[in-house]
Amino acid sequence: MPKSYVRLTQPLVRDTKGAELRPATWDEALDRTVAGFRAAEAHRRADAPAPFGIFSCSKATNEVNFAAQKLSRTVLGSNNIDSCNRT
Repeated sequence: MPKSYVRLTQPLVRDTKGAELRPATWDEALDRTVAGFRAAEAHRRADAPAPFGIFSCSKATNEVNFAAQKLSRTVLGSNNIDSCNRT
């Protein structure tokens, strides 16, 4: 019998590595996301490529894929963008 899935309606976060997930506000979850991006960027060596990348979908519209590559290049500072259209 297949397992049924329920769509999440609010973000879940962990307070420590390996801890149970707990409900959080959107502001808390987004603040943690920003902190994670900033921490990854802070630990990057000056001569290393950006630690971020984006994987987009070939079934998305050209406009969505364009927005993804602009986000990757201008906001994240990374040329690391790929999609499944090569497979």
